[in-house]
Amino acid sequence: MSTRWYPIYQRGNPQLRVFLPNFWMKLVRPEGNQQHNKVTFHCSMEMTKHDVKNYLEKIYNVPVADVKTKIAMGRFRKDIGQGYVIKDDDVKFAYVTLPKDMKFKFPNIFEKKKGDGDDDMKSLDEAKKSFKNYIERNKDRSDVPSWFSI
Repeated sequence: MSTRWYPIYQRGNPQLRVFLPNFWMKLVRPEGNQQHNKVTFHCSMEMTKHDVKNYLEKIYNVPVADVKTKIAMGRFRKDIGQGYVIKDDDVKFAYVTLPKDMKFKFPNIFEKKKGDGDDDMKSLDEAKKSFKNYIERNKDRSDVPSWFSI
């Protein structure tokens, strides 16, 4: 069992416990063009600049030159049904500067390979053929209304 908050003391034999950090960080794509050694994160509101630096250096072994943080206020909007005002949660941004010799490139997870398009077209053609065969087999059924045919 793991917990993010320090557990209450229990008498007796201490149990095996896993303690996880109370902080989280999420890598986000920058709004505009950024320098090659800058990285943007969403992070926990409780994190300070020193916490961000220690988090990246100790857990991920990433050398950090500088950290700047910004708290962006959540949007205010009106509820569609009831008409009352809703405020989105505030978000804390951490702008991390890496050393000058390091470059960061945002990972492209959904990059298409050259052969993927051909396989998609083949499977689409196969699905169309099987659907036409299905329609041909079932066009003379009496329990299907006549307006259902294609």
